[in-house]
Amino acid sequence: MHLRDGRSESFADYAAALRWLFEHVDLERTNRIREPEKAFRLDRTRAILKELGDPQDELRTVHIAGTKGKGSTVAMLAAALAGCGWTVGQYTSPHLIDVRERIRVGSRDIPEAAMQRALSEVAWAARSAGVDHLHFFEILTAAAFFHFAQEAVDMAIMEVGLGGRLDATNIITPEVCAITQISYDHMDVLGDTLEAIAREKAGVFKPGVPIVSTPQEEQVESVLRAEARRIGAPIRLLEKELPFTSRFEATSRQGPHCRISLESPRTVFEHVRVPLWGEHQALNCGLALGVVDALRERGDALPEEAIVEGLAHATIHGRAEQVCAHPRIIIDGAHNAASVAALMRTLPLYVSYDSLVVIFGCGRDKDVASMLRAVATAADKIIFTRTRLNPRASDPESLQEQFAAISGKMTQVAANLSEALDLARRAVTRADLICITGSFYLVGEARRMFVAPAR
Repeated sequence: MHLRDGRSESFADYAAALRWLFEHVDLERTNRIREPEKAFRLDRTRAILKELGDPQDELRTVHIAGTKGKGSTVAMLAAALAGCGWTVGQYTSPHLIDVRERIRVGSRDIPEAAMQRALSEVAWAARSAGVDHLHFFEILTAAAFFHFAQEAVDMAIMEVGLGGRLDATNIITPEVCAITQISYDHMDVLGDTLEAIAREKAGVFKPGVPIVSTPQEEQVESVLRAEARRIGAPIRLLEKELPFTSRFEATSRQGPHCRISLESPRTVFEHVRVPLWGEHQALNCGLALGVVDALRERGDALPEEAIVEGLAHATIHGRAEQVCAHPRIIIDGAHNAASVAALMRTLPLYVSYDSLVVIFGCGRDKDVASMLRAVATAADKIIFTRTRLNPRASDPESLQEQFAAISGKMTQVAANLSEALDLARRAVTRADLICITGSFYLVGEARRMFVAPAR
């Protein structure tokens, strides 16, 4: 690196910037996080952003927390706002193929040159502030704020990485805070009860900032409402403060899909088509429209017709995505029990097939038994495997043994994804379906095999 513009260190090229980024601890890939209160701290991110001139304060933001559906909600909200002519930044995690996927403006991943510059600025800021032991996610969060400010986006939608209270994104005062469905996940960090997990998620609440949430389990809703009262923030839940309905239908012209309706004193969305697969996506779509309603309440001109038109163009990689036609292969990054259960309900509604072969791998830190029970509800055959990309990956033979205690369905074990695909291809006919799921890492490896990364 050398001094640039009299103050900033610049990486010689994009490859050098990436090497520096990946030298830092990535808590998403860590086997076990000891002492979370020390691992997750906001002071490092704040110090870096201060050196950069606090770019997050130049931005209007929406903050999205929860357990499942965050990425889908980001994608649908971004598409809806883009339909109104807004330039929208999206910060999401994890990535499937290329780290640049995490920072997007419009439909485009951050360009390599812009990523190189953003990482150079963050490296300089960290050194200038005397910040050591940065984490991978903290660096990317700061880079995202810098890039979005450089691009002067109209809105930056920031997805929480893990939890909420101590997440690196939690240094903003957003326009709206959105909460997707909360369930068990990352229990070693967030707590082993739904109440404890909900309390960590509610750590993103800010005084006076409206909160919109999907329907929640009773104990989760109680925590969210109590935290909202304590912090002094208005909260609205779909189906309660925000009248909301959804239905599934299949027509000859549009095929299977969900439609939703949402009302408020300002907004009436009637029979809006949900652009993503699955009845569970109806709630995520309703949440996105609930955020739109909150923005309209704050004075933003967001015509309902433009919102609906923009929403129709929402897409997201790695969620019920077909990556191969012969044989038919679908990948889905369902990585907890609730998401796997939703996927198993969704597939027969949207795809016609004789038999379903599931290639499954997941992390040891997950609620493995519940995930396996969900797979058993729909799969006709399961091939257990693991990906080299995840150091926390469960041993396939262990998964097979645990599954045998749940179901007598046919199973096989494969040492890696390539071997699993070979086994699956030999087991299916043209009328069958292969689904790869259980882990973003596994799905990312699969997508890399079938789909060239966009540049």
